[in-house]
Amino acid sequence: MEKIINSVAMATYNGEKYIKEQIESILKNMNEFDELVISDDGSTDNTIKIIETFQKKDKRIKLVYGPKKGVKQNFANAIKNATGKYIYLSDQDDVWCDNKIEKVMETFNKEKCLIVVHNADIVDGNLNSKNQTFFEFRNSGSGRLKNLYKNTYIGCCMAFDSSLKDKILPIPNNIEMHDQWIGIIGEKYGKCIFIDECLIKYRRHENNVSKMSHHSLFKMIRNRIIFIKEYLKK
Repeated sequence: MEKIINSVAMATYNGEKYIKEQIESILKNMNEFDELVISDDGSTDNTIKIIETFQKKDKRIKLVYGPKKGVKQNFANAIKNATGKYIYLSDQDDVWCDNKIEKVMETFNKEKCLIVVHNADIVDGNLNSKNQTFFEFRNSGSGRLKNLYKNTYIGCCMAFDSSLKDKILPIPNNIEMHDQWIGIIGEKYGKCIFIDECLIKYRRHENNVSKMSHHSLFKMIRNRIIFIKEYLKK
């Protein structure tokens, strides 16, 4: 039996509005040796039914059930169940460009890095461009101190070598988000490459879990202290 090359780790929760389009875009990127691992955190809408409809036609889709402890631990569960050499994180509401995996793999092979982060075109719920990319918005780039001060990692644009699984799991529940954790831990052990090409349409709508606004100064300082304490345990 051939080994899985690429695993897409998707976290879902009540995502019926957009998930069909997202799954279709991911499947178009995958080859026969790839897998889509979906961890659902207790959806009460039609999310599970939509996933199961795809599963009946495509055995590359693996549905697992999340711990119902929020988005960080739902992603951790998807990552834990991924068996591929390379793991791509995916939200439930974006749309992948047709050449995303191809372009990311080119970077892994050329740069011999542990993490690849690509750019994203920010769009509204109807996929209309907001004429700004994520890298422009966040001044994205590698560097542990840079990303501790201001996180520019974005999970839905991130892929990493599965050798990092033992380093990043378990994801601490008291840190703010999983993408910063994966990125900074990953940079401790190897190289992270940011590529400026937009390889997904990054939906921003009323139900997004992640926000594009800043916390208060007090909360930002508190979050960084918590993060550093957890990081030093590694």
